[in-house]
Amino acid sequence: MSAVEDRLAELGLTVPEVVPPVAAYVPAVLDGSRVYVSGQLPMKDGAMAATGKVGEGEGLVAPELAKEMAQQCALNAIAAVKSVVGDLDRVQRIVKVVGFVASDPSFSGQPGVVNGASEFFVKVFGDQGIHARSAVGVVALPLDAPVEVEVIVHVAD
Repeated sequence: MSAVEDRLAELGLTVPEVVPPVAAYVPAVLDGSRVYVSGQLPMKDGAMAATGKVGEGEGLVAPELAKEMAQQCALNAIAAVKSVVGDLDRVQRIVKVVGFVASDPSFSGQPGVVNGASEFFVKVFGDQGIHARSAVGVVALPLDAPVEVEVIVHVAD
């Protein structure tokens, strides 16, 4: 097991199976020393914990839950990286994270939601998990997911 997987185990987690694509793409592509991870949804055991728009109020996904779901997206991204590089200890840096949040029109807390992914990458990879980032509010996401995360990763040859 890799040091990265040991850190995940300390957090009570394991690298899940790669989430199958929902359309015509692959979960990740290795191009030289970069891994480009397709947008990952908060799927766990084949299902999402919640669907819908993020915001405050009845019928909306609470920002705290959406933040947890962003962490699940990040864990799924790690699985996608592992699927193309094998050993997660090859990861030298999480370069860029883009988080999309399906937002109620009055919601403007996208950065806090995407922190679920950002903070998780730092817990798992330490300083190598510090990255550039965008947090974007959108009208809708695939399968009515509340959040989606895509990642660019630098790996050792």
